[in-house]
Amino acid sequence: VQLVESGGGLVQPGGSLRLSCAASGSIFSLYDYAWFRQAPGKQRELVAEIDSGGNTHNADSVKGRFTISRDISQRTVYLQMNSLKPEDTGVYYCRSKSTYSGLESWGQGTQVTVSA
Repeated sequence: VQLVESGGGLVQPGGSLRLSCAASGSIFSLYDYAWFRQAPGKQRELVAEIDSGGNTHNADSVKGRFTISRDISQRTVYLQMNSLKPEDTGVYYCRSKSTYSGLESWGQGTQVTVSA
C-alpha cells in the first residue's frame, strides 16, 4: 500500500484542520489504518486508529477533539482535528496494516503546527 498524507499547516490554538491519507496499491478495506504523530525530540505516538470493520480508538490526549474516519469509495482516511492545542504540533503520519500479514506501510508525513 502506498500512502500520501495532506492537509497539514499552521493553525492558531483552538482552530481546526482535517488531514487526509490517500491509499493506493491494494484492497483498501482489508487494512487497518492509524494516525501517528511525532513532535521534535519525542517518540512517535499513536493518535487514532480505525480497523477494517470501522471500529475506532483515540488516544486519551485527543479524545473529544479528534475524529478518525474513512471513505472506502475514495480510498481515503481522514483525521478531523478540532480545538487544537500547541502540544498537538508535530509531523503526522498515516499507517496501514494488513489484516492478513500484519505488513505495515507509512506515508511521508505532514507537518501540523499550532501556534499563535
